Amino acid sequence: MSLLDSFTKKSKLNATIKQTALARKSEGSTADGLFKAAYQGYAEVLHDDPLRAEALYNWGFALLHQAKIKTGDEAANLYQDAIQKFAFCLLINPDYLGSAINGGVAYMDLARLKKVKPDDTLYELAKKQFEKANAIQAGTASYNLACIYALQGKKDECLKALEKARDRGALPEADEILNDPDLAGIKEQDWFVAFMETLNKKAEVEPENKEPVVKSTDSKWKLVEKNFESEETATEQVTVTEKSEAEEK
Repeated sequence: MSLLDSFTKKSKLNATIKQTALARKSEGSTADGLFKAAYQGYAEVLHDDPLRAEALYNWGFALLHQAKIKTGDEAANLYQDAIQKFAFCLLINPDYLGSAINGGVAYMDLARLKKVKPDDTLYELAKKQFEKANAIQAGTASYNLACIYALQGKKDECLKALEKARDRGALPEADEILNDPDLAGIKEQDWFVAFMETLNKKAEVEPENKEPVVKSTDSKWKLVEKNFESEETATEQVTVTEKSEAEEK
């Protein structure tokens, strides 16, 4: 950040702090309007700080993986902390794909840990994060969305998400899909069987030397394990992560 940028942000921050003080002295809709404007001011000060966004993302990523090896309240607190870090990262850089995806993963893992029903708020929050990821890069989190829809018994939405993931080259291998516990409730349904057959037919006609979709050693959940240095490199850094031990239990 240049000296001029730093000075500009400092001036903006001071003005926003004064706005907050004024909001505290106001009442009703006037106070609400001033607080809202102040929040926007704070967001503008934080926006477009690549180093800070990267630090928050990697901090959240570390917390997420630590949570996966913990249990009970300790794991829940780590998931919540990871979610906050990803949220702050997105506040600074709304196009940070990794934070959008991993935020959804954290909500999903937390939902599993708490053993809530598929229509619980945690699943809805996970869905919003995956939708945000798809808005940043189409299809990136469609398979994750399909899993949520499958758990919720939403056939049409599930199939549409699976098709989008397929068309964008963002599906796990067929064996992984068939063995995914989230899809256990739909594996025998005709529409799902027909979808899997389309994958088999597609595999038969694809040239043998075609480069495969990049996968990591980690499974279903599409996490981003590398840093995003720019929007141009983001599409090259999406990987697929392994299910947590909590999920397998």
